[in-house]
Amino acid sequence: MKTLDINQIKEYLPHRYPLLLVDRVLDWESGKTIVAIKNVTINEEFFNGHFPHKPVMPGVMMIEALAQTAALLSFLSMGHKPDENSVVYFAGIDNARFKRPVQPGDQLRMEVALVRASRGIYKYTARGTVDGHTAVEADLMCTMRSARDASQPAA
Repeated sequence: MKTLDINQIKEYLPHRYPLLLVDRVLDWESGKTIVAIKNVTINEEFFNGHFPHKPVMPGVMMIEALAQTAALLSFLSMGHKPDENSVVYFAGIDNARFKRPVQPGDQLRMEVALVRASRGIYKYTARGTVDGHTAVEADLMCTMRSARDASQPAA
């Protein structure tokens, strides 16, 4: 079993509070799968406005958590840590479905599988669960670019 703690995760992802949405990697297999968790607490910034009377994790934040998990799998599979010139961008999100709300106190378990990697485009299937029940699922596509080239459109 290969795990990463938060300090190791921060070596691979440029995100920081309040947008770092992966707390621990439970297991990963190079070029194949990764399982990670996000501990959802009432202290999350987005709960101030979504919604004060009934806090629910925004769907876009669940997708972002899955994308960060996918980015971790890509970097781990390549066998190197990104430098300050590495940027990972969404290239597409398909078949996104939200099946149940994620609330403070929940632990979002993220399972991501690499479907294909070709010419710098990575495609994944991703699913987030809470207590064994699917909360979110989507097909994600990402691309890696250098920061110098990040402002240029994808080919």
